[in-house]
Amino acid sequence: MGLQEVWRLMSRFNSSRRTNVILQHLKVSKHTDAAAEVLLERKGCAGVITLNRPQFLNALNLNMIRQIYPQLKKWEQDPETFLVIIKGAGGKAFCAGGDIRALSEARKTDQKMTQDLFREEYVLNNAIDSCQKPYIALIHGITMGGGVGLSVHGQFRVATEKSVFAMPETAIGLFPDVGGGYFLPRLQGKLGYFLALTGFRLKGRDVYTAGIATHFVDSEKLGFLEEDLLALKSPSKENIADVLETYHTKSKIDQDKSFILEEHMDKINSCFSANTVEQIIENLQQDGSSFALEQLKVIKKMSPTSLKITLRQLIEGSSKTLPEVLTMEYRLSQACMRGHDFHEGVRAVLVDKDQSPKWKPADLKEVTDEDLNSYFKSLGSNDLKF
Repeated sequence: MGLQEVWRLMSRFNSSRRTNVILQHLKVSKHTDAAAEVLLERKGCAGVITLNRPQFLNALNLNMIRQIYPQLKKWEQDPETFLVIIKGAGGKAFCAGGDIRALSEARKTDQKMTQDLFREEYVLNNAIDSCQKPYIALIHGITMGGGVGLSVHGQFRVATEKSVFAMPETAIGLFPDVGGGYFLPRLQGKLGYFLALTGFRLKGRDVYTAGIATHFVDSEKLGFLEEDLLALKSPSKENIADVLETYHTKSKIDQDKSFILEEHMDKINSCFSANTVEQIIENLQQDGSSFALEQLKVIKKMSPTSLKITLRQLIEGSSKTLPEVLTMEYRLSQACMRGHDFHEGVRAVLVDKDQSPKWKPADLKEVTDEDLNSYFKSLGSNDLKF
């Protein structure tokens, strides 16, 4: 629904290499048999979670979250379960995100859903981070939004040459949530700030080089890796790490290829080190290189409010714990649901399909500190607590 409109919109204000991944992130899912949306199985020494909505790129919904969380907690306490593996069905995606139109529509019909979804998703993100059993995410294919939250906080993340990672939320009036405020500022230099503000996508081995994944395995070997992990007998974390390292070492695809952003990292570190979006823009203008001007063009099409929220989110998140970041992001999520830009982004792309979101405010200078502070304001008794 509306995918051609999304494609045209993203083509207008993003580089072509980002378009497809953002398109997939915005894809609207339809109702499917809830019982089959996620498979939870005990296999060998492991608990295996399979996101089972391949026709919708394994988009994560509230029903799936409510199945995964209690099972993860049970496996964590089960002495016969030594590790947890999570993967996506279908081969195209690990998990590409959720149904943004449903979230927007819930503002009028079911406000509790927007509260419950973000709250329970973030609680699951934190549970993955604190899981006492080795947690292995096989991030083969598109991994964005909810998929990032289901993987990046785990102990092990295995990318393949078909992995695609991006955080394109500023293009639709949101911010890179699911703990983005924690893991993004902890990437090398200012890489995370660049990824958060521009929505730039990383592919294949670059997902590993950037630090999103902990290992890289050729996709044709992924099934064998899973079999070897399941066949382990009462494995320690070290045994599991050894298996992963063996497959990683043997992987040859793009082994000698340099990181796609390597030649630009000095510019990224310099331009994105500023404490305001306005200064970042000025830095890019002063740099004047084709790379800098391309990023400038992208940033200027994003929601001004989202850009300012995102930069502050990462700056503050750089010194917070993950639970503290998730509490902050829950506040931001609820403010975005009450605000204008997210719903305007959905309207422009999926409802009226005019491909021209009218951000309010439309200019960075109109997004005041007072406006920004309101997004970060405590929700009191309604705050997310761990």
